[in-house]
Amino acid sequence: MGRLFGTDGVRGVANADLTAELALGLSVAAAHVLAAAGTFDGHRPVAVVGRDPRASGEFLEAAVVAGLASAGVDVLRVGVLPTPAIAYLTGSLGADLGVMLSASHNAMPDNGIKFLARGGHKLADELENRIEETYQAHAAGQPWDRPTGAGVGRVTTYDQGFDNYVAHLIGVLPNRLDGLKVVIDGAHGAAARVSPEAFARAGAEVITIGTDPDGLNINDGYGSTHLEKLCAAVVEHGADLGVAHDGDADRCLAVDATGAEVDGDQILAVLALAMRDAGALRQDTVVATVMSNLGFKLAMEREGVALVQTAVGDRYVLEEMKRSGFALGGEQSGHVIVLDHATTGDGTLTGLLLAARVADTGRSLADLAGVMERLPQILINVPDVDKSRAATSPELRIAVTDAERELGATGRVLLRPSGTEPLVRVMVEAADIEQARTVAGRLADVVKSALG
Repeated sequence: MGRLFGTDGVRGVANADLTAELALGLSVAAAHVLAAAGTFDGHRPVAVVGRDPRASGEFLEAAVVAGLASAGVDVLRVGVLPTPAIAYLTGSLGADLGVMLSASHNAMPDNGIKFLARGGHKLADELENRIEETYQAHAAGQPWDRPTGAGVGRVTTYDQGFDNYVAHLIGVLPNRLDGLKVVIDGAHGAAARVSPEAFARAGAEVITIGTDPDGLNINDGYGSTHLEKLCAAVVEHGADLGVAHDGDADRCLAVDATGAEVDGDQILAVLALAMRDAGALRQDTVVATVMSNLGFKLAMEREGVALVQTAVGDRYVLEEMKRSGFALGGEQSGHVIVLDHATTGDGTLTGLLLAARVADTGRSLADLAGVMERLPQILINVPDVDKSRAATSPELRIAVTDAERELGATGRVLLRPSGTEPLVRVMVEAADIEQARTVAGRLADVVKSALG
């Protein structure tokens, strides 16, 4: 059996890779490992369980709930809510763990399981490894320690989760959104109710698209991976901005009044300056990944904001923020973490804070996002190569050095092996798009010849 946990929980095609049996077994294993790790501190444990609206989430939720209850965990079922809502409720209700069933931006046939620790934090790699080892040991014949009688967990539907989470979002806004017209694209996903309700309660006039989930249409032509409909809707309705979420609403991308995309780097830049002006940007530092546009780095330097960069992945951004005490971090994809108010990326919160900056300053989103200029960025995926040799190939090292010398201070090269596929990603930024395209193509050819 290959490794089950990836960079964001366990994910695969529902009922093929991710079966009810696997979901049940992992939930029992999680209960045993967390109890052994002292997370439950000798008391009867409580778990918050939520999901996005995928049809497969219905049977997977039943399996997770059954597994947890059979291991002596009391379960609060909160229904369809975003991943950051499950994280928030896990913390605010004092639960010992949270479980979210979602495959985020993936297409409907996929689903996933994310476990959260006390406080709503992602599990450390070491705990994920122990859960997987415990599950595999049971699959190999090692029996579970099963409670009986009054020792089994009880299952309760917790209906207040929606209102509690929306109230939390409204409570952290620095100002209201009265006078703004906002289009929200819910990706037919977990934010389809939450995000429009939160924006409306904050005072915005709300127009919605992608907010009619039927269990089968999540991310299908809507959401943060398909911005075309949002761009058109913002222009059609004369809105001030548009906000797009992914399936589990832990990310947010935006559209300005002209219909132009505002990506995660630009959102991060706007929020960094807003927090700096409010005295909330600790150490005047923002955290981003190495994939952030060079224009973001140059803008932060110009504004006197320090930038710390990490490996690609919101978990690495979060780890650096927690380790160094920073308040804001994120990714170009729209995962933005405001650590004073959330333990994970929160797309609804991000959209609300972005809109609040527009309302507070009276400036358009296009004007605010103009603090940074996105340099042309060319990304080429080179498949069917030996990615393990990417860091040690002399031929590649020479080619990258030559490319960096050619680009100078206004360009950048990044070669990155994929974490999940047999390919190497070649990314080149330059002030001139044709130069970026030429250099990227040349490097991709070298990758093929050196690693093919």
